[in-house]
Amino acid sequence: MYDIIDPSELGLPPRTIIEKIDEETLAIVILRKSRIIMSDGMKITKKVESIRDKKPGMNVVLKVPNAPICSKTLQYLEGVDIHIIKE
Repeated sequence: MYDIIDPSELGLPPRTIIEKIDEETLAIVILRKSRIIMSDGMKITKKVESIRDKKPGMNVVLKVPNAPICSKTLQYLEGVDIHIIKE
């Protein structure tokens, strides 16, 4: 298990789950079973930008253990340099 970071330190809503993967990588974790669609992708992008503003040079990934991701959203996230970890 990875360390959990307080989202308020990064200017994010308190229900956001942030894991510290290593010294250079943080992961936004989405725990749900419903499909991740484009509107979710836009919100994820804003959260990543907020993290990158607070911690420049930090790699930010999206960790999705069990939710399917819309193919257009997947292309969009890859296009804005957000890597996805599926477990």
